[in-house]
Amino acid sequence: MSLKGKKILLCVSGGIAVFKAAALTSKLFQTGAEVKVLMTDSATEFVTPLTFQTLSRNDVYKDTFEEKDPGSVAHIDLADWADLVLIAPATANMIGKLANGIADDMMSTTLLATQAPVWVAPAMNVHMYDHPAVKKNMNVLRSFGCHFLEPGEGLLACGYVGKGRMAEPEDILSTLHIYFNSPSDLEGKKIVVTAGPTREPIDPVRYFTNYSSGKMGFALAEEAAKRGAEVTLITGPVSLSTPERVERIDVVTADEMYHEVMAAAENADVLIMAAAVADYRPAYIASEKVKKSEGSMAIEMERTKDILWTLGQMKTNQILVGFAAESERLDEFAQKKLEKKNLDLICANNIKSEGAGFDKDTNIMTLLRRDGERLELPLQSKHDAANRILDEVIRLDVTRK
Repeated sequence: MSLKGKKILLCVSGGIAVFKAAALTSKLFQTGAEVKVLMTDSATEFVTPLTFQTLSRNDVYKDTFEEKDPGSVAHIDLADWADLVLIAPATANMIGKLANGIADDMMSTTLLATQAPVWVAPAMNVHMYDHPAVKKNMNVLRSFGCHFLEPGEGLLACGYVGKGRMAEPEDILSTLHIYFNSPSDLEGKKIVVTAGPTREPIDPVRYFTNYSSGKMGFALAEEAAKRGAEVTLITGPVSLSTPERVERIDVVTADEMYHEVMAAAENADVLIMAAAVADYRPAYIASEKVKKSEGSMAIEMERTKDILWTLGQMKTNQILVGFAAESERLDEFAQKKLEKKNLDLICANNIKSEGAGFDKDTNIMTLLRRDGERLELPLQSKHDAANRILDEVIRLDVTRK
């Protein structure tokens, strides 16, 4: 894995995960990257600047007013120098500063001045990571175009168990390698992806829905765009940020999704239907809130339009990919769906498997092709799984030519 010649500005803010940043500096240097390290004062309480200087073979920066070269302004020079800025670890404090435009030290000042892509590797206590203010600030940074390296789950330095551990240096390195060396093998392809749940109203207050978070569909849209595709993402109600270079269309009900998909499908080369669309909806929607009464209540349900089956009937040269989230007899049900809906590829997962259920950042899948070929995907991030699915889409496209 090589990042030869890439200029990486590593911003190290204070926290116990600073020791990981030292290991990351060494690994980046070993891959051929040129690394310059910028530290906050609190970061130097955990690891000395001398450690980073030794590992990076470059000066370490921490004081806005310590100008090493009188011919330039250090924080502006660093901001312009970088091909990529990586904040690792990124504390809640530094995330908050950057989200709100605060520039009160060298790191925050440099971050506001840079035009390079910014990657953020959060590291903090699980409750801090889950705090509404931190979540809001991270969403603000996403809207600014910052990329996030999701923290891991496990035992934290504070003794809590949960999400908040800084991503491992090896995983960060792998992600940066993919970022700098991502293929453009979907250049010119028009891809439609669906994601998330639908909501089927009962009355003005209540609705039927499911546990889908939209993470798999959003990962597919993001990775397809990175590989050069023109992506339209049609999504039900989710709390995810729109991936870069992706056109997003928001819907609520299965009927709305049906109409948007049909409108987009005509000009698409690839259709990837990852949404968990409701199979049934209330036959009657009350115009006023339904009041509770004694005894039980029955709600008559009617079928929604089958988007995947309709696409299978109308497709010409498009590649059609479906999903099967099952809790039993995975292969049997997935194979039946593949045939019945005239799919080219189906991505099947058992929602009871550890790490493969709804609202997870990981997945375990079996990919079944119409020609009988199958591929087992072990536990991996949804972004990695998305790229494996897109690899299969490329293979299907090549075999048709």
